[in-house]
Amino acid sequence: MTSRESTSILSLKEDAAPPKSLSDRLHVLAFGAIGWPWLLKSLYGGSQKARAALVARLGLAPDALPNLGSWKADVGFLNLIVDHVLEHKPETVVELGAGASSLVLSRALQINGSGSLHSYDQHKEFCGATQQWLRDNGLDADIRHAPLVEAPGGWPGRWYDMENVPQSIDLLVIDGPPWAIHPYVRGAAETLFDRMPVGGIVLLDDAARPGERVVARRWRRNWPNFEFKLVHAGSKGTLIGRRLR
Repeated sequence: MTSRESTSILSLKEDAAPPKSLSDRLHVLAFGAIGWPWLLKSLYGGSQKARAALVARLGLAPDALPNLGSWKADVGFLNLIVDHVLEHKPETVVELGAGASSLVLSRALQINGSGSLHSYDQHKEFCGATQQWLRDNGLDADIRHAPLVEAPGGWPGRWYDMENVPQSIDLLVIDGPPWAIHPYVRGAAETLFDRMPVGGIVLLDDAARPGERVVARRWRRNWPNFEFKLVHAGSKGTLIGRRLR
């Protein structure tokens, strides 16, 4: 399966490892109860017209990006990614959570004529299928299987076991792991912030959800050398961070 196929509201079953502790389980239940409006919004990936416009903007085949929504990035977030890549021309992009964004990132970098994408995902078969999907569209990226392990930095839940991460990251795109592991599961992405140069950009998808809002508050406290702002380019919100010094 890749983002070419339709999916349910939840992430792939193999990915959503159950929380380890009672506290983690209670957090998932509590945030699931208050976060259902955001989960319903996530079913909408954007209109067919908007999706077609994005595909045309990138010069891809009309059927290159047929299914969005659910746990996948929506058209608004994907357009925001393209905007940043074409404007800032990052040389090294790291993506957490492969899928539709991998296709869009790879194509935007190809249009720029430079830059590399390093993508990490916890689902091994999905990584291979996504890699082939990119190749079918004349694109390529370094998509790596990163199993979920104990989260670092005091964050709850699980985190990617990543190998060969670039030492310098110009653009960090965060669209995983899934919230069903823990509402704050994406907070551990801050362990990569020190690899970002001044001017480096962070894009956190699903940032309007309650759990991601807590993550954003902690990041603002922990990283005063970054500026963070929430924008609503898509249906689920995006937190944009930029390293200032």
